[in-house]
Amino acid sequence: MKNKKALTMVIAGVIAIAAIGTVALVNGQTAPPAQQIVQAPAAPIEAKAVAVAATEPESVIKLSIGNPVMTVNGQEQRIDDSGTAPVLQSGRTLLPVRAVIEAMGGSVQWDAGSQSATLNYKDDSVKLTIGSLRAYRNDTLQTLDVAPVIENGRTMLPIRFISESFGFDVGWDGTAMEVTISGEKASELEEATPEPASGDPVVYFTSDISPEGLEAVYSAMKWEPKGNVGVKISTGEPPNSNYLRTELIGDLVKSVNGTFVESNTAYGGSRASAAMHLQVAEDHGYTAIAKVDIQDAKGTMSLPVTGGTHLKEHIVGATFGDYDSYLVLSHFKGHAMAGFGGAIKNISIGMASSEGKSWIHTAGRSKSGIYGSSQDSFLESMGDAGTAVKDAMGENIAYVNVMNRLSVDCDCNGNPAEPDMHDIGILASTDPVALDQACIDLVYSALDGQSVVSRINSRNGLLTLEHAEKVGLGSRTYELVNVGE
Repeated sequence: MKNKKALTMVIAGVIAIAAIGTVALVNGQTAPPAQQIVQAPAAPIEAKAVAVAATEPESVIKLSIGNPVMTVNGQEQRIDDSGTAPVLQSGRTLLPVRAVIEAMGGSVQWDAGSQSATLNYKDDSVKLTIGSLRAYRNDTLQTLDVAPVIENGRTMLPIRFISESFGFDVGWDGTAMEVTISGEKASELEEATPEPASGDPVVYFTSDISPEGLEAVYSAMKWEPKGNVGVKISTGEPPNSNYLRTELIGDLVKSVNGTFVESNTAYGGSRASAAMHLQVAEDHGYTAIAKVDIQDAKGTMSLPVTGGTHLKEHIVGATFGDYDSYLVLSHFKGHAMAGFGGAIKNISIGMASSEGKSWIHTAGRSKSGIYGSSQDSFLESMGDAGTAVKDAMGENIAYVNVMNRLSVDCDCNGNPAEPDMHDIGILASTDPVALDQACIDLVYSALDGQSVVSRINSRNGLLTLEHAEKVGLGSRTYELVNVGE
């Protein structure tokens, strides 16, 4: 699977939309819709995908103009969650090609840096580049009649050439306005978690937002916690924040014998003191699952920041060092000050003590209050602080982001704006930068992600990722592996 901007495709008479970052409905499994490119202000980030296939009997896929439902071997299923339907445009038929390729058991990869798309099916691959008549079929140079282009913000690739390269038959019924694609289907992934094919950090993804889905992406990391395990969460500000519910995370926390860890806020509210904070943790169900440690209840400790731009230390709770491993569970969402919140925010602002939070907000100028520095300095300070946690823990820290209830507001807001975009899934990685970048890419490519994208852009939120990579917290280039779908 691949995340990134949307693909759409033009070809000898037939055009297809490939929604990068989307897994269409196949065998009743859904994944995030991403049919529309939203141009992010940051530099393009490359991601790769992995799939392993075997042979199964022939499949026949039928799609009709204007109909968001396709049939696969006679069984109706929605093309995706957002109601994408084939359309006619300038005499060309646009098909949701990701749904087709993945229904056949293949995969689609998009390299934003080189503006190229690679489609994989069984042992064959096709690579095409925007604006070029040169294409590669299994590394053999081919010349196209029509160059792939970007039209109306969508990337168009020649579907007939691709279909014929993979041995699919493509038929068009002008009376019924129906396209039929048939061919030998590749199987589901032989391994739930295929081995990564590059040296880039791996981000594991599932659209299944459930305890089982959470366990699947966690297990895919093959990360083994050692000793005393701290599970970093945000307990959420009362009364109505979108904190991670214990029904979702409880089984995983119990399986690692973890202790929930948090620190007090720097802005007041219901979590400004340890006693109040513990009451919120109880009210939100956390104390019924595991012990809860408010880490700065008995003071603070300092983690050195090496190579930071603004900070020389990250001030965390006094019990930070009591844990041999940390599992960082974050609810990915927008944020009123940072633009977005995910893994990086959770190990910087989230792990900071009350005064440490002020230290980051003010870019090392004050240990009280949350104002006093420029926006960019605040964002960069989160990256600085994150490196201190990374250096302290080494390989003994892993990260999970849950992309549900995607409000523009953080869980520190007790009455956040109601989300106006769909839930996407759960992602996990041992690289916090790659993990947050993957989430950003899925939001930016989502058809209904405009509100969250606007919030991020208005706060220059992508600077956090740029700076975090610069100071060595992680990589914005990653490989996305779709687990168990």
